[in-house]
Amino acid sequence: MIVREKPGLWELIFAVQGSVLPRILPRIIGLALLAAVLVWLDRFVLALPHTNAAPFAVFGVALSLFLGFRNNAAYERWWEGRKLWGQLIADLRSLGREVQIFLPPEARRRPLELALGFVHLHRINLRRLTDFAPATRWTGTDLSTAPHPPCAALDMLTVSLSKAAPDGFAQKALSERLASMTAAQAGCERIAATPLPFVYSLLVFRTTYLYCLLIPFALLEGAGWMTPAFVAIVAYVFFGLAEVTEELAHPFGETLNGLPLDAMCRTMEISLMVQMGETPPDAAKPKGYLLS
Repeated sequence: MIVREKPGLWELIFAVQGSVLPRILPRIIGLALLAAVLVWLDRFVLALPHTNAAPFAVFGVALSLFLGFRNNAAYERWWEGRKLWGQLIADLRSLGREVQIFLPPEARRRPLELALGFVHLHRINLRRLTDFAPATRWTGTDLSTAPHPPCAALDMLTVSLSKAAPDGFAQKALSERLASMTAAQAGCERIAATPLPFVYSLLVFRTTYLYCLLIPFALLEGAGWMTPAFVAIVAYVFFGLAEVTEELAHPFGETLNGLPLDAMCRTMEISLMVQMGETPPDAAKPKGYLLS
């Protein structure tokens, strides 16, 4: 996730990190070159049809509304993912305090280690990673071959708490905490496993290409050789918004605008390592404005 203050005018114009421009630039250049060829053909070879701009204004408004609706749906997924991870942070902090309250001193460390192993396995599962070392450090067991590694860690945590909890009230409180963690986990997996309907992406990109390919005919007469510039601007707006939507729709990916799962796992380590009597690591900081 990009973390930076509001850029100044110079940075606003030339900032590339966190922008979708590098991914859509070939398309913009291609459409601008095509518009230039159409202007040349119209001027020197064959008069092309000159259409009225009014239909394109209506078409553009409809396309922008649809892109806005799709962008809102993608941002809702991104924000829900952030809220679910915030819930996990709160649950682990509460688990640390409940362990201090309910469990005897000799039984407190292991549940906290398994809880940290769970959140790392949850992160690894959401991002489809293959490095299980950060999780194995806490679980003490390589769970990479388990059918569902995060659930395997939760099962181990459940067994550990059930053995150490002294009475029914403690078991009930800890069981409710585990249920809340499980609900947050399931919510994240629901987002990761259920993409935006493909028909949305198909319709958006087809319509955007159609609009950008046809709009030069509405600009040939009035804009002349400025037509490629205007087509490039229109293409940047529509393709840029479509690409931003694709990125936000996958909030747990390792993209520049994905959620900082590594930093949130570090936050939980800081909280629980204090409960374990260990020196916690420093909070994760952005590297080149990027917080992973």
